[in-house]
Amino acid sequence: MADALCVIPASVLRNLSEKLYEKRKNAALELEGIVKQLAAAGDHDKITAVINLLTNEFTYSPQANHRKGGLIGLAAATVGLSSEAAQHLEQIVPPVLNSFSIQDSRVRYYACEALYNIAKVVRGDFIVFFNQIFEALCKLSADSDPNVQSAAHLLDRLVKDIVTESDQFSIEEFIPLLRERMNILNPYVRQFLVGWITVLDSVPDIDMLGFLPDFLDGLFNMLSDSSHEIRQQADSALSEFLQEIKNSPSVDYGRMAEILVQRAPSPDEFTRLTAITWINEFVKLGGHQLVPYYADILGAILPCISDKEEKIRVVARETNEELRAIKADPAEGFDVGAILSIARSQLSSEWEATRIEALHWISSLLNRHREEVLSFLNDIFDTLLKALSDPSDEVVLLVLEVHACIAEDPQHFRQLVVFLVHNFRIDNSLLEKRGALIIRRLCVLLDAERVYCELSTILEGESDLDFAALMVQALNLILLTSSELAELRDLLKQSLVNPSGKDLFLSLYSSWRHSPTAIISLCLLAQAYQHTSSIIQSLVEEDINVKFLVQLDKLINLLETPIFAYLRLQLLEPGRYIWLLKALYGLLMLLPQQSMAFKILRTRLKTVPSYSFTGDQFKWLSGSPYSQIEVDMDEDLLNAHNGINFASRLQQFEQMQHQHRMNSKSQSQSRYSSNS
Repeated sequence: MADALCVIPASVLRNLSEKLYEKRKNAALELEGIVKQLAAAGDHDKITAVINLLTNEFTYSPQANHRKGGLIGLAAATVGLSSEAAQHLEQIVPPVLNSFSIQDSRVRYYACEALYNIAKVVRGDFIVFFNQIFEALCKLSADSDPNVQSAAHLLDRLVKDIVTESDQFSIEEFIPLLRERMNILNPYVRQFLVGWITVLDSVPDIDMLGFLPDFLDGLFNMLSDSSHEIRQQADSALSEFLQEIKNSPSVDYGRMAEILVQRAPSPDEFTRLTAITWINEFVKLGGHQLVPYYADILGAILPCISDKEEKIRVVARETNEELRAIKADPAEGFDVGAILSIARSQLSSEWEATRIEALHWISSLLNRHREEVLSFLNDIFDTLLKALSDPSDEVVLLVLEVHACIAEDPQHFRQLVVFLVHNFRIDNSLLEKRGALIIRRLCVLLDAERVYCELSTILEGESDLDFAALMVQALNLILLTSSELAELRDLLKQSLVNPSGKDLFLSLYSSWRHSPTAIISLCLLAQAYQHTSSIIQSLVEEDINVKFLVQLDKLINLLETPIFAYLRLQLLEPGRYIWLLKALYGLLMLLPQQSMAFKILRTRLKTVPSYSFTGDQFKWLSGSPYSQIEVDMDEDLLNAHNGINFASRLQQFEQMQHQHRMNSKSQSQSRYSSNS
């Protein structure tokens, strides 16, 4: 210090601590001249002493004016040193940086001014302190004093110029600093950071793209900033990087894909759109490089397919199609299980479009990687079965297609049908609203005969008799009315002459006996008219209830449809089809006379011509329709039972109806006991 006091006049030291800026400025000019002379003489020991004096007695002083004088003095000393300043920077810069944390805003302002002047002198040698300076500038960018902010902005511009022209700048050391600060929410800091990212990216020798994963998430975070300017700057930076990615032969898609899928569900629309746009480009550019990330990407895309914004929906759909078009193999890291898990989770989405695309993925995976998908079947099967209750018809149809694909294996087919019956049992509304849709579609996708026989086998042993009757009635109605089951009806019409028709008839008979009207319909369809008549006559008082009459009403109306045209034409030959006539008269006798069904059937029977009857037949028709007399019928038709033991079948029907009557009585007694 003594050396410094010897070379610096006391008046200069006194003026450095003056309150008036002009006096401090003049003192600094004198100090600059003194240092310049010492530098010319090569007396660096005295220069060091001068710097120490300015640091210890002024910049570290508790007096604000002393600090201001010390800062302007250090800047003046640097100017005086000129080209030789680099060797003294270790002494000069730290006290200036320390002044940025002083509470007095004027001190911070003069610290910016001092560092600016120091940087102008030393230029590239300044880089050694870059990390500390960057940290200080980051804080100053959000300073509470606008004057300090302005001064920091000027210093920031100069530092950027120095960095861009320097070959000593270390991007590797800078990136951790940047990454630590990318999630700061202060708008001034965000502008500061985006400014640095943009500047460094513009320097050809600095590979910012290689470090993009380190700060990409922070840039996306800025897209939802409340400031339009910050959103615009972040978007501009991201657009530039995306263009560079398109032009770059080597890009780390994986790390960035992880960030993008996290940003895709952002509540901010602009962030979602940008993230999905990036993912779209990545899928196009990265292709097979992204195979290990397919599940994550799919998890981001599927919800966006149902986004409220059309732009996002369009990009998401395009990306989804691009992704599905890439034929990846498990050997390449394609995780079938992970993809299935994502698709399964999206089946519970509240949005129909997302559920539909999830099913398309499952279907696509089944077609390409059937064995792998079936190995994960236990994980997805329950979800697929529950999806059959989806409120959307399109979803249900797609689920059925997936099930049909799975059900190519017998054990899975059985499992599917068992669950369907179970679902219909626990949810009667599903059977009522969706039963026809589900059954008809399954009959198209799988073999209709196979579906109906399996359903019949399951219902034959159904313990819930009321449900069994309800289910059989529903299946019977579908059988009689659906165009998809026309071949099945044709086969049943051949039951008495065709082995395949007989097998189908017997298979359905075993469960159709749960419902009198269903079994009557089946026998009419199979042209087993004598057996039909026997069933009608076997009905007792308890069987003819309101439910039965409602079902019978439906059957009478169905008899007037094109499906039963063959039956009505057979009435043109009543002599040959006398049992048909007897069966229809039997139904007529069961109907209330005031019902519309009674009037319809009676009108139809009145049109039956009498000219083909023999005398005895006409006597039977005009007399007692239930008299047991011999009739002259077509012997081939009468005996063409094709090996079917109708007597045994009638006994089975009567036994089942007895069970239903006992079940009904038991339920009535239970209700009576409960009420009592």
